[in-house]
Amino acid sequence: MMLPDFDGLEVLRRMRDEDPTLPVLFLTARDAVEDRVAGLTAGGDDYVTKPFSLEEVVARVRALLRRSVQLQEEESSLLRVGDLTLDEDSHEVMRGDEEITLTATEFELLRFLMRNPKRVLSKAQILDRVWHYDFGGQANVVELYISYLRKKIDAGRAPMIHTMRGAGYVLKPAS
Repeated sequence: MMLPDFDGLEVLRRMRDEDPTLPVLFLTARDAVEDRVAGLTAGGDDYVTKPFSLEEVVARVRALLRRSVQLQEEESSLLRVGDLTLDEDSHEVMRGDEEITLTATEFELLRFLMRNPKRVLSKAQILDRVWHYDFGGQANVVELYISYLRKKIDAGRAPMIHTMRGAGYVLKPAS
């Protein structure tokens, strides 16, 4: 709570501006009830005063992280890259305000690309993750399904799916 340039409440405000879901624990010498209430009301998740037990602080941090992971898992059914949204629960895909209908395989391919935005994925990685090891089809199936996705996702818009020659494919927000 007591920092040289600005107080802990201001630090919290700035942190919440960047990431509203970030768990925050106040660790401070200010132990008045009003200070505790102010810290928790401002959005702190927990408040520990000095002197403190290191074991207790570690236990409280672990509890905060557990809750944070649970929240992320609950929210993780929605993937977003730029204006492209994929709902893993309902299997709905939107680009901007337009709904896009995909086959099951197209959906799995797009999900894999969206879980790895801005990361170049090789054809082998895509085959392994989307079609699995036992796929016995044609080798150009990745190129074929990438072209299907491009027709649906990129049609009439700035492209998001890019070919990296000799390396694979990458999904990036449209610029």
